[in-house]
Amino acid sequence: MLRQALAITGISIRSVPARWAPSLVIVVGLAGVVGVFTALLAMATGFESTLKATGRSDNVLILRGGSDAELNSAFDRASTDLIKEEPGIASGADGKPLASAELMVIAELVRKDDISHGANITLRGVEPAAFDLRPELKIIAGRNFTPGLRELIVGRGVLQQFQGAAVGDIVRMRGSEWKVVGTFASGDAHDSEMWADINVARSTFGRLGSSSVLARLDGPEGLARLKSAIAAEPRLSLDVLREQDYFSGQTRQFRKTIGLLAGVVTIIMALGAVFAALNSMYAAVAARGKEIATLRALGFGGFPVVTSVMSEALLLALVGGALGALLAYLLFNNFSVATLGQNFTQVVFNFKVTPQLVVRGLIIAVIIGMIGGFMPALRAARLPVTTSLREQ
Repeated sequence: MLRQALAITGISIRSVPARWAPSLVIVVGLAGVVGVFTALLAMATGFESTLKATGRSDNVLILRGGSDAELNSAFDRASTDLIKEEPGIASGADGKPLASAELMVIAELVRKDDISHGANITLRGVEPAAFDLRPELKIIAGRNFTPGLRELIVGRGVLQQFQGAAVGDIVRMRGSEWKVVGTFASGDAHDSEMWADINVARSTFGRLGSSSVLARLDGPEGLARLKSAIAAEPRLSLDVLREQDYFSGQTRQFRKTIGLLAGVVTIIMALGAVFAALNSMYAAVAARGKEIATLRALGFGGFPVVTSVMSEALLLALVGGALGALLAYLLFNNFSVATLGQNFTQVVFNFKVTPQLVVRGLIIAVIIGMIGGFMPALRAARLPVTTSLREQ
């Protein structure tokens, strides 16, 4: 039986070029399904990896109690000073707490791909310690801002996606003018931000305090000590999160939305691909009817016939899936886009077509190929020899 299956499968596959039109329908249909599926999930994967890369496990972000994002958090300078003195926070080289009070403000820039509308972007006011807390952030063009002046440094992602953010440009915000003096790269979500001196940002935007405090933990037990101290302080109502956990949590809703969209679109396209595969494989079985009938008359069983038809369907499905994955990789891998994050500001990230996504796409293609080839395979195996010969 195995020898018969191999023999018929070889004949079936060698005859595919003679039936190139129906075979091409299957390949193109599945390439579209896998390509769209891979591209959508590559967007979610890129967004997730960008935010997950943000932050360190030994840094904590301190927010007002009940706040789920920096934009919703605020406390005054007195609270900021109390936070910095709490146990569990490491000291810097100067002996002061290694912590940075930071102010998040929504600004607006014009996107390069949509000059008719502005888009929200994050302006982060920081203290000098912010750069020690984020050693991965490097100035790649120009210089750092001067404290006390209305100067900005902008992330590499901002420069890629928005107008008027190059070194030397003037950015107008809330009736004030800021000069861009540098560009930085961090390889994470901060590439989507503009940074300035926190005191200048406070005076310009009429803010008295800060949105959050970023601090370095003092050893492995630092987080527990800091949480205990803050819980025991009646003047403070705060949430303490590891920096990595905070940014990873921001991807949850986006991943759910994209996952749902990818599922719906894939199901709709997969249904079309299944019907296309059914039609094409029925046509292939009909075209090979005399050949299959002759083999049956020579003593070949039904199982080898089913195996040959299913093998052809799976081969075409794999070719279509591989083609769709290749197109998704060539067109979308590292493609830079911007979308709204949890703070209602733009986050710049790159699509990531990973091997895991390619494998998932190929599995979907194989499943569709199996469904599309199963019924035609059964028909080919069950059709009486005399009937098959008459149909020719």
